[in-house]
Amino acid sequence: MTPAPEDDAERAERLARSLSRWENEGGADAAPGAAVPDALLQPPLTTTELLHLRSRVIALENLVISLLATASDEQLDHVRQMAAFISPRPGYTQHRMTGHAAVEMTSLVDRSGRFRN
Repeated sequence: MTPAPEDDAERAERLARSLSRWENEGGADAAPGAAVPDALLQPPLTTTELLHLRSRVIALENLVISLLATASDEQLDHVRQMAAFISPRPGYTQHRMTGHAAVEMTSLVDRSGRFRN
């Protein structure tokens, strides 16, 4: 069954909104008190949803460690360089979560070392 044309348009609109949030780190650079579009408002996650999300993050972490364990030294250096490169765009201040992400990237590389030959 092929989707109706309005379904394609709706899908394209959702994709555009998702990408625009990605470009501005989910709205992290929005002005304080700025109106949030109704489409972006969602109810808080339930405990069950949070537990599922946590288990998925753990699975992804372990998957990345597994992949890094078989990576070349050049690839590992590249990941470390990317972690060091993480910084705010010009005109924006450093967000503590961004800095924490850089530390986590380096940690993943270090943890993968335990599984390297």
